[in-house]
Amino acid sequence: MEINFDGLVGPTHNFAGLSPGNVASTSNKGLVSNPRDAALQGIQKMKMLASLGVPQAFLPPLERPSLRILRECGFHGPDPLGAAFREAPRLLAAAGSASSMWTANAATVAPSFDTADGKTHFTPANLFANFHRSWEAAETSANLQRIFSDPAFFTHHPPLAGGTAFSDEGAANHTRLAPSHDQPGLHVFVYGFSVWDASRPKPVKFAARQSLESCQTIARLHGLREEDCVFLQQNPAAIDAGVFHNDVIATGNENVMLYHDTAWVESIDVLKRRYEKKFNAELGAIEVPSSRVSIADAITSYLFNSQIVTLSPGRMLLVAPSECEENDNVRAFIDDIVSDAANPINEVRYLNLRGSMRNGGGPACLRLRVVLDDDAWRRIPEGVKITPDTAAVLEDWVRRNYRSEFRPEDLADRTLIDETRQMLSELTSMIGVVPLYAFQ
Repeated sequence: MEINFDGLVGPTHNFAGLSPGNVASTSNKGLVSNPRDAALQGIQKMKMLASLGVPQAFLPPLERPSLRILRECGFHGPDPLGAAFREAPRLLAAAGSASSMWTANAATVAPSFDTADGKTHFTPANLFANFHRSWEAAETSANLQRIFSDPAFFTHHPPLAGGTAFSDEGAANHTRLAPSHDQPGLHVFVYGFSVWDASRPKPVKFAARQSLESCQTIARLHGLREEDCVFLQQNPAAIDAGVFHNDVIATGNENVMLYHDTAWVESIDVLKRRYEKKFNAELGAIEVPSSRVSIADAITSYLFNSQIVTLSPGRMLLVAPSECEENDNVRAFIDDIVSDAANPINEVRYLNLRGSMRNGGGPACLRLRVVLDDDAWRRIPEGVKITPDTAAVLEDWVRRNYRSEFRPEDLADRTLIDETRQMLSELTSMIGVVPLYAFQ
């Protein structure tokens, strides 16, 4: 079964505009955020999916603001937040970023069905492309090892080293296709540039974030067979338009791939042929033409950052942000999809995730997809699994602790460290995963 591990929105969720190439992130820079609402919106999404029978769990937020980041950059005084705000405000913004909430960037995962050793493999994303996110890798790796802790079932690799040549953004650039989740899959890796092949096209305006070399390395580390991997290149023009990850322009689930006609350098026929060869079946390829939905509409609505989940054999649900419903072109195309009996996506639900959306992350950004069998699922701590009871406890915790207003300059509040540490200590006790935070 496929489990969605959603990132719990952190208490310092704010709009600092730290992500070049992410249109929502940069255009909303400086606005007042509402961490409480953003976290509750994310929990509501988890509750909805769990109520439909889709297994759901969550990954806890990282400690932010991070004194480790500030100390490693030379701020050791009695008020490191205030000093950083005065001398290096962008560094403080990086130390206070709650971007680990987007767990689609947490790691790349290969299920036990596909790997050479029969274990589920994790490689945490190094996120080298953005300074504020590059600090997450070690902490995310530690959390994944605490939650997926049984070495008989799980293999953990360190984040890729090697600098920008091995830039890796995790599952946001990876899709696993199969007739059903419980069958061996075809792994689709999407990259933006190649370090060692200068003949490949590159974007001009914004930097590509994922290298071909990182994709190939992860495939080898996870013990995937060459014939079970497809490597597609992002369209450089799409990157320059604001498609910073593949999941902003394409998404897949089981035997369905929903994609924009500007998604990749290669034709969809490459993927169709590989799918048919492996499974002796036709890929359900749903193309969204630019004539119906422009690339600008795709980016602002986050149509392709919707989640496609399987409710039962042959029945899929599209979980879309409310921005899709509000865009006439996008809503009309979704209506066509769900009314077309030729594909299994036969239902749509629109959710308010504006807190995440305004910082550049839709429904699919908030989740890491992990395919597990029953035995492996039983090894996951019960405290991170979403049930009506755990969701109610999380909601109460958020309502009691999170601020309803947060400005980027609030990161300089010297009381913030104690405030966040107290609530994260409470969260640790609630979910029973220790040691979860170092608090150095």
